[in-house]
Amino acid sequence: MRTFSAVIEKCNDTGFFVGYIPGFPGAHSQGETIDELRINLKEVVEMLLEDGEPLLESEFIGTQNLVLD
Repeated sequence: MRTFSAVIEKCNDTGFFVGYIPGFPGAHSQGETIDELRINLKEVVEMLLEDGEPLLESEFIGTQNLVLD
């Protein structure tokens, strides 16, 4: 079993959810719902893994909230 962290955003223009795996080239997708995005992104990653172990360009560490005065 493999686990990847995905970044998910909502596009204001289309209303679609857009997701990508940081550092994993080609690992991105979209969906009308978060569930649809998750399914689509999982299919993309499974397809990319068929070509072998990816050479990740970076590692997702986390998020930070910035507070401005």
